[in-house]
Amino acid sequence: MAEPELGIRFQRRFLAARQLRSFPWLELEQNLQTSLDSSLLVDILHKTILHPLCVKYPPSTKYRRCFLTELIKKHESTAAEPLDELYDALADILNEEESTRCYKNYLLPTGGCVTLSESVAIISGGTTGLVTWDAAFHLAEWAIENSGVFSNRTVLELGSGIGFTGIAICKTCNPKTYIFSDHHHGVLKQLAENICLNGFVLEPETTQRIQTETGGQEAEATNYQNPKLIVAELDWGSVTGKQLLDLQPDVIIAADVVYDPEITLALIAMLQNLSTSRGDRKPPEVYIASTIRNPDTYHLFQAELAGRQAAAPEKYL
Repeated sequence: MAEPELGIRFQRRFLAARQLRSFPWLELEQNLQTSLDSSLLVDILHKTILHPLCVKYPPSTKYRRCFLTELIKKHESTAAEPLDELYDALADILNEEESTRCYKNYLLPTGGCVTLSESVAIISGGTTGLVTWDAAFHLAEWAIENSGVFSNRTVLELGSGIGFTGIAICKTCNPKTYIFSDHHHGVLKQLAENICLNGFVLEPETTQRIQTETGGQEAEATNYQNPKLIVAELDWGSVTGKQLLDLQPDVIIAADVVYDPEITLALIAMLQNLSTSRGDRKPPEVYIASTIRNPDTYHLFQAELAGRQAAAPEKYL
């Protein structure tokens, strides 16, 4: 498969607000040095800063400013004529006020897009759940490649955060019911807003508990066979038997939830309870994607799973 054109590669990274050092700057510089034509820079500008998604749902002001500054540096390193469009775009951004929130737009391989409102800070409101972590991207990519696992099934996501993985699955894998869950109230509120932002409608009992900002990409909703969507407040350490009976998932997924020994033990205990609460029905399949930050915590997770495997024959990713 041919590598995507340079402008598209810039676009995907920029709309998702990836780290600037991940951009193909060297390749851009080489292209500019061999040609005095500014059409490539104009193309990148229109695929990024001036793209309709960026105009409507922009990354942070600081991010866009740094991106444009770097783009202008590459242009000024050549002997090409000044490009007014670049400076005009930078002037517009310099006049903006900084915000504590930003948008990130993730282009899906199926042609759709997941738009998320995220916190600019990694830690916000006493939680790290208001940003999207790498394991969520890998889990979503795997899910899209294995959509049959989720098609017409009830899916429970643990630690949904602000919703990237679940929204991507709902847009591409046709689940029957998708249950987003988390514990932190601020995360649940932002999660519900992002679900609505992407054109989905939550079940009435969900929207009664969590106030949401309606609107967003309503037009996109008609492009998907909407599953039943639920946002649930779920505390792994104090979950009740009734809550587990109400969930009844066919598939359980989670991303980046294995990072603390105490939480890990509560997670495994709940997975075991979810398996046994289904009575004679087949236990749910469980897929967990993790970034290994602390090998000891990960080994504890593996050891606890091995110790309970005979009683709970789940599948793990």
